[in-house]
Amino acid sequence: MDAAEFRRRGREMVDYVADYLENIEQRPVYPDVEPGYLRSLIPTEAPLEPDNYDDIIKDVERIIMPGVTHWQSPYFFAYFPAASSYPAMLADMLCGAIGCIGFSWAASPACTELETVMLDWLGKMLKLPEHFIAGTHGHGGGVIQSTASEATLMSLLAARCKAVRRVQETNPERLEAEVLSKLVAYSSEQAHSSVERASLIGGVMMRKVPTDNTYAVGGGMLKKMLEEDRAAGLIPFYFCATLGTTSSCAFDHITELGPICNEENMWMHIDAAYAGSAFICPEFRPLLNGIEFADSFNFNPHKWLLINFDCSTMWVKKRQDIIGAFKVEPLYLKHENQESGRHWQIPLGRRFRSLKMWFVFRLYGIEGLQAHIRKQVVLAKEFESLVRADKRFEICAEVVMGLVCFRLKGSNELNQLLLKRITESRTIHLVPCQLSGLFVLRFAVCSRVTDSGHVQHAWRQITQLSCELLQSDH
Repeated sequence: MDAAEFRRRGREMVDYVADYLENIEQRPVYPDVEPGYLRSLIPTEAPLEPDNYDDIIKDVERIIMPGVTHWQSPYFFAYFPAASSYPAMLADMLCGAIGCIGFSWAASPACTELETVMLDWLGKMLKLPEHFIAGTHGHGGGVIQSTASEATLMSLLAARCKAVRRVQETNPERLEAEVLSKLVAYSSEQAHSSVERASLIGGVMMRKVPTDNTYAVGGGMLKKMLEEDRAAGLIPFYFCATLGTTSSCAFDHITELGPICNEENMWMHIDAAYAGSAFICPEFRPLLNGIEFADSFNFNPHKWLLINFDCSTMWVKKRQDIIGAFKVEPLYLKHENQESGRHWQIPLGRRFRSLKMWFVFRLYGIEGLQAHIRKQVVLAKEFESLVRADKRFEICAEVVMGLVCFRLKGSNELNQLLLKRITESRTIHLVPCQLSGLFVLRFAVCSRVTDSGHVQHAWRQITQLSCELLQSDH
């Protein structure tokens, strides 16, 4: 493919993408295929001679689209949003074209510097404490990770390194392996599974802190567990607080938890993967009060801030804590300007992801991004009101943002069957969670183009399937 054909095919692809997104609600949101469907539709080996481009595009519709779960559909209400917008797509095209691997300042000065500035822009939108902003007199700063899972792992590994060094400074005779065997991390029992996975990768034990009746962790329970563990000779070193849990969008009480972590010399990481985007709205910013106690903070603009995957933003209070834990300097990577995101992450290579932030922030503006978040919160409240008006259903957790947890009154089996029928209908897509032993349905407003009509349609579909289910039950 030469430049001339690339221009022509590029225009065609932009049209295809625009048509796909404009007409996406006409496609079944959930695919009707069985595992292994794709293997029989394509050759067993790569072609020896080049294929025809037109045939490839035909096969996209014939082979790929039938197996796609359409996350950008206005009838997709599962998980949390996978952000998408035209400005972010254009920036991704430019990122692919530039094709730099920004592992150092010298490898791509613009890639390195724009990322630092964009994290400062976003940090100021969130009104983060000054010590998290790189362009100040503070010692912190921000970096783009691939996912919140990586951010959690990096914070835990940095905290582990810091804790081992601290113990060995006062007890130099203690071996690292001995110290590691005594370290213990903590998280909410409602925390995302990636937090527990981070402890497995990091080789440290993790204890899950029970939550209150709002599914949030409070200071009293954490303090009790810390006292028990210290009495048993363990070394508490890390706590991961969650703002906006996956199951119910609950918010740990970080104004209580933060001072405890600081007093106990524990690293506090805050995971706000979904909810963090909403903190750019003044009415939601109080939920972030207590951030000043945190050592690190992360959320995913690729969930709710119109920036496509992957773009997970992470800030640290003291950048030396994370750089010092992972800095390795072979000669071929050395340069007089050593400030680089590679010291903050697991992979060496870095994509030019900050271009997406730059395009989206400039083309939407803060007010446009706030309007997007507020619209989706209003839609969630609309769905909540529909559920509350039907006495057959119940709301299972407070609706704070764009997530509604609800269920049919009755057994877990009844709700499992309802979700099965919803999934089989392929007209809307939901996923479940478990709250207080109950099987609960999650309704998350996800697509950028979801409006009231789509919410009303979803509710009609749910109530119709519920009626059929209840009638067959009787």
